[in-house]
Amino acid sequence: MPEKYIELPSLLLSGNQEEAWKLLSDVKNSGQESLYIYEELVAKAMGHIGYLWEKNEVTVADEHLATSTCEFILARYQWEKLKEQEILPKNQKAMFLCLQHEQHHLGLKMACNLFEESGWETRFMGPNLPLEYATTAAKEWKPDVISLSFSIIYHAEQLREYIEELESLPNNPIVIVGGRLISQYSFASHTSERTVLISSLTETQNWINHYPQGVETSVS
Repeated sequence: MPEKYIELPSLLLSGNQEEAWKLLSDVKNSGQESLYIYEELVAKAMGHIGYLWEKNEVTVADEHLATSTCEFILARYQWEKLKEQEILPKNQKAMFLCLQHEQHHLGLKMACNLFEESGWETRFMGPNLPLEYATTAAKEWKPDVISLSFSIIYHAEQLREYIEELESLPNNPIVIVGGRLISQYSFASHTSERTVLISSLTETQNWINHYPQGVETSVS
């Protein structure tokens, strides 16, 4: 792994926005695409910070600072990326949210960015959105896709409630569920035949590329 990739976690933990952005910008300018930057650079850096937290080598405050710094560079990257690329038609809509009491949202934000770069109109509702508010927002906006993120296993029961409620909306949206737990456990009893389970950003991009065929081929 190149040295600059190893540097990113410490830059995020120190809250060094400018140096973190310079590192990410250098990788972008070397020709790497968004999927690579998100999955191989940002996600791995935040995963390493999570590992340090589990080992009690960084504090919750450190992790929060790293997250806010990461949010800054992701927002700046997305602004520059969309400014540079050809304007794509926005014929589909996707809404992104974390289940109630779920706070980890950076992976979901990167998934949202991939949809946006592919020409989707997006709304990022962020972490900890109660079902009643998610349902109201979806009824009003009528997204084609609703993407849910959760990372705490004992929230699986409320996942079932979100899926049942959102898949029953009149506009018949596709519900995608993502997060690190998807590759570790089976959630067949918590989902429907229509629910799409995605465990990585690579799978997210593949699903986007094959939409609407992905509705049939990626359902778990």
